[in-house]
Amino acid sequence: MENGGLNHEMDTASTITIKGILSLLMQSVDEKNGKRLISLGMGDPTVYSCFHTTHVAGEAVVEALQSEKFNGYSPTVGLPQTRRAIAEYLSCDLPYKLSSDDVFVTSGCTQAIDVALSMLARPGANILLPRPGFPIYELCATFRRLEVRYFDLLPERGWEVDLDSIEALADQNTVGLVIINPGNPCGNVYSYQHLEKIAEIAEKLKIPVIADEVYGHLAFGDNPFVPMGVFGSIVPVLTLGSLSKRWIVPGWRLGWFVISDPCGMFKNPKIVERIKKYFDILGGPATFIQAAVPRIIGQTDEVFFQKTINTLKQTSDICCDMIKEIPCITCPHKPQGSMAVMVMD
Repeated sequence: MENGGLNHEMDTASTITIKGILSLLMQSVDEKNGKRLISLGMGDPTVYSCFHTTHVAGEAVVEALQSEKFNGYSPTVGLPQTRRAIAEYLSCDLPYKLSSDDVFVTSGCTQAIDVALSMLARPGANILLPRPGFPIYELCATFRRLEVRYFDLLPERGWEVDLDSIEALADQNTVGLVIINPGNPCGNVYSYQHLEKIAEIAEKLKIPVIADEVYGHLAFGDNPFVPMGVFGSIVPVLTLGSLSKRWIVPGWRLGWFVISDPCGMFKNPKIVERIKKYFDILGGPATFIQAAVPRIIGQTDEVFFQKTINTLKQTSDICCDMIKEIPCITCPHKPQGSMAVMVMD
C-alpha cells in the first residue's frame, strides 16, 4: 500500500533489536533435546537469583497502592512529587540544581530514548550513534526518519569514543550525539576528562548530547561514574535514566527524560511546550509506581547499592576468566561498569 498504508520501505533487517534476535533464536530451539538455552543478551537482572530489589522499594509501592490516592491518571509529564524527587536525586552529583520542571517521567528508559529522538528529528537530519551500541537507538531513529551515522568506540582505549570521527561525521544537519555511560554493551565507564572532551566537541558542533545513564552509578572499576550533566554548562545535555538497573526493577517501567541545561540553551519556551505536548500522547508509568519514587529514592540504604556493585564485580571477574578459556573469542577490555561485557573473535 502506497497511500495511507503501511510503509514497507523501512529496512527492518538492519534495525532488528536484541529482543528480536533472541526471539528468532528461541523459535529455532528444539525443546525435545533437553538442553538448556542460556541467554547472553538479557538486560533484565531480575531473572538471576543473585539480584533482588530493596525491601524499601516494595514497601513504598504497597503503601502507595493501599493508600487509594493514586488509582487515577497522573499528569502526563509525571506526578509533581516524583519529578521533584528525581530532580533532587540527580542534582546530588551536579554542580547546579535541577528543578522539577527539568524532569519528565517516562515509561522506562526506552520511552525516554524515543522522546529524545522524536524531539530532535526534522527532515534531512542525522544523529551520531556509538558503535558498538544499543540497537534501540537505530530502531527509533529509523522510525523518526533520522539518518544514522556511527562513530566507533575504541577497544584498545577502553571503548573510549573516537573523538576525531565525531567531527568528521557531523555536518549542519546533525541534531545530536548519543553517549552511553556506563556502557552498554561494552561495560566501559568514561573518565571525567574524556566526558569533558566529548562535551567540548559537542559544543563546537552546536549539538546537544543525549546521555544514556540507565546504568548510572553501576561502576566497579578504576573510573567512578560521572554524569554527563556535570558538563551541562558547556553543552545542553538530555539525560535519560530509570530505576530499572540500580534498583533492580526493570518491570516497573519508571524512567526519566531530563533537560540538564543550566545555561538555558535548550529551554526555549517553544521547545519545552513541544516536549509537553508530545507527552500528552504518551502513556507514562502507573500512577502508584510514580507515587512510590520519593520514598524509594530517599530511603534506599547505601548497603543495598554496594551489595549490587560487589556482585557485579564478582560476576564480571568470573565471566572474564571463563572467556579466557574459550579459544575463539577474547575480551579486549575488562568491564568497568553496567551489566555487560563485549567480546571479539
